[in-house]
Amino acid sequence: MFLDEFIIYKRHGRQSVPDLRSVELTPLFRGRPVISADITTEETLKVAGLCPTGAISSAPCSIDLRKCVFCKECQFALPGKIAFTNDYKMAVNSKEDLIIHTGQDHPLTLDPGKIRKEIRSLFRHALKLRQVSAGGDNSCEMELNAAGNVNFDMGRYGIEFVASPRHADGIVITGPITSNMAEALQICYDAVPDPKIVILAGTDAISGGVFAGSPALDRKFLEKYPVDLYVPGNPVHPLTFINGVMDLMGIPKG
Repeated sequence: MFLDEFIIYKRHGRQSVPDLRSVELTPLFRGRPVISADITTEETLKVAGLCPTGAISSAPCSIDLRKCVFCKECQFALPGKIAFTNDYKMAVNSKEDLIIHTGQDHPLTLDPGKIRKEIRSLFRHALKLRQVSAGGDNSCEMELNAAGNVNFDMGRYGIEFVASPRHADGIVITGPITSNMAEALQICYDAVPDPKIVILAGTDAISGGVFAGSPALDRKFLEKYPVDLYVPGNPVHPLTFINGVMDLMGIPKG
């Protein structure tokens, strides 16, 4: 049996990503967008009309990653004026930082002044999270599962998903929070011991996405509690999530 496993290992080679901080994704990845400084009002109005979630605003042009579903229709319509880079480090702790303005081309980072002190003091070396699919379509959920697989292995940094909220330090919400999941989400949150972290993963969780404004949603939960981390994406990439959580915990780069 050992010989069989050794042969399989030799065939597959090392599958884990050695450094999750410096991975370079394919140029095809739809990450942080960049808007050219010379985009015109007419061009902005054109792509704003194409956006399925109203993520593009005019005067001046901006793209709101809280709403963006990364469909790239704006880039297809205006190549050279709007481009989605392969920068996956997009997690922030201030949702206003998710608005990409004209001519802005710098990495998105967390605001150190908004990170609660207890997060760094208690969870720097280990963070256990309970994932709640609040009406999600299973895309973000699958990507978060992948964050713990042999390739990304976020467990090496002490970051793990647990089965019970009573064993967790916080919750990760995916999905737009449907009315039939609102009570379950509240029960789960209440079961997590204090102090607890709240993370929103994916466009649906952050803004409601394409379901925003639907009577089937009940997002009052987000009006009651502070959010510690916003992780954009549709769905979220494992590296976006892992790097955001590592920044929140204060795990140094390199």
